[in-house]
Amino acid sequence: MDQDEQFMRMALAEARTAYADGEIPVGAVITIGSRIISRGHNQVERLSDPTAHAEIIALTSAFNFLGSKYLPEATLYVTVEPCLMCAGALYWSKIGRVVQGAADDKNGYRHVCGQNNPFHPKTALTRDVLAADCAGLMKSFFQGKR
Repeated sequence: MDQDEQFMRMALAEARTAYADGEIPVGAVITIGSRIISRGHNQVERLSDPTAHAEIIALTSAFNFLGSKYLPEATLYVTVEPCLMCAGALYWSKIGRVVQGAADDKNGYRHVCGQNNPFHPKTALTRDVLAADCAGLMKSFFQGKR
């Protein structure tokens, strides 16, 4: 298993935690090299906060861990394409790389703003890592809600 798949599986574990808590199952981990420095999963319902997305929680934790507002050496692994709010936060973080699982044709940044890469110009983007697993978790969650 390559490193991207390994860390995406860890992000999926975070997404499963969100699922178990009744949250939309999105999970994220941030790494530097081969070390995880932060984790997050959606906590919108738990915190009654529409900004409590997995990416935002992971970013805040990483900033606190490093004592920095920029993450140029870090990689975010996130199970679903970030929304426009999270894409903006990632832009300002100057994160080095974003690795995403499933596309989000309804709320993802590409649907909302039409950009293929709204992140900082130096941010590398990798799409569709374990996309079927990530999408399957989302589909299962929403089927249970219908």
